[in-house]
Amino acid sequence: MIMSSPGQPSVKYTASIYPTEYQCEQAKIGFAEAYAAKPQSYKDMMKVKAVCVPFDAFPIKGMPSPVGA
Repeated sequence: MIMSSPGQPSVKYTASIYPTEYQCEQAKIGFAEAYAAKPQSYKDMMKVKAVCVPFDAFPIKGMPSPVGA
């Protein structure tokens, strides 16, 4: 998720890891729905974009295979 607000010197980002691309896409849909439900005054001040970026990673303890250990 990338967030931008007018008058700020940079953008803010938050990253989450999902074990499957499907789970990431579902989270992205939920985020978009939550943003859409915000008041217009919030949306006028905060622009957001959520993307799923697949990549190979080192094993992550507790994450199901093939991502996890």
